[in-house]
Amino acid sequence: MYHLGFVSAIFPNKSFEEVIDFASANDFQCVEVMCWPKGKAERRYAGVTHIDVDSLDEAAINHIKNYLQERNVYISGLGYYPNPLDAGAEKREVYLSHIKKIINAAALLNVPVVNTFIGRDQYKNVTDNLEAFKIYWPPVVAYAEEKGVKIGIENCPMLFTNDEWPGGKNLAATPAIWDEMYSIITSNSFGLNFDPSHFVWQQMDYVQAIHDYKHKLFHIHLKDAKVYKDQLNKVGIMATPLQYHSPKLPGLGDVNWQAFFDALKTVNYNGPVVIEFEDKAYEGSEELIVKGMLETRDYVQKYL
Repeated sequence: MYHLGFVSAIFPNKSFEEVIDFASANDFQCVEVMCWPKGKAERRYAGVTHIDVDSLDEAAINHIKNYLQERNVYISGLGYYPNPLDAGAEKREVYLSHIKKIINAAALLNVPVVNTFIGRDQYKNVTDNLEAFKIYWPPVVAYAEEKGVKIGIENCPMLFTNDEWPGGKNLAATPAIWDEMYSIITSNSFGLNFDPSHFVWQQMDYVQAIHDYKHKLFHIHLKDAKVYKDQLNKVGIMATPLQYHSPKLPGLGDVNWQAFFDALKTVNYNGPVVIEFEDKAYEGSEELIVKGMLETRDYVQKYL
């Protein structure tokens, strides 16, 4: 029913071809391909460029399409996760401009979805950030709609450490905020790249979200999260979240994957499900990453 893939960010030192070769050799049907601008990463899992949209000419497009066809792998989405509502006007313009470049690349490559963040001014409240959203996001979604591309917003709050405190760097973290966003932008091209792990530590129901937003599910990230109750009891929910939880590979955290996939089946979701590899226990070496990826593939297969 589903096509299993992974997010390419975990392989920052591999070329596009090497990432696709790995997928093909290990029974993955698709890959979410990272498209950050070339340069220094701002944080972990960022700054990875497996398709450089700034140099995407006709020869590159043909090469990518032919390579995917030869390896029997497809691109589930193009990914880029900056802060498009950054308080700095210059940064904001760079991020929004690059998102449009990726939308254009997706159209040229016949990729259905561009996955990203809404962004947020971390020092302003939700209401004020929604006012900025009204200004900056409708033109982006309109451009995507014109190109026949969907925008999948990941529901990660980007609130983990002190540098993201107090509000986090991605507005689209809760269903209440999604409702506000979807009342402002009613386009069918504007939806979710849903990740259940972020609901775990926020103490929200990810299964109910699948039912309530079934028509907005464009892409799925498979990532788990482990809440350490003993640490939570010490620091409380007002602490920076990494003080009481950790991102984990599926099956090693608190997500009920049987219930999760049952919900996807119930709402007739039939898109890609891709492993978002974030687990420090498996990131010490390339060998460990491969081990974790294949173990996760085998674990998830029983639910597909």
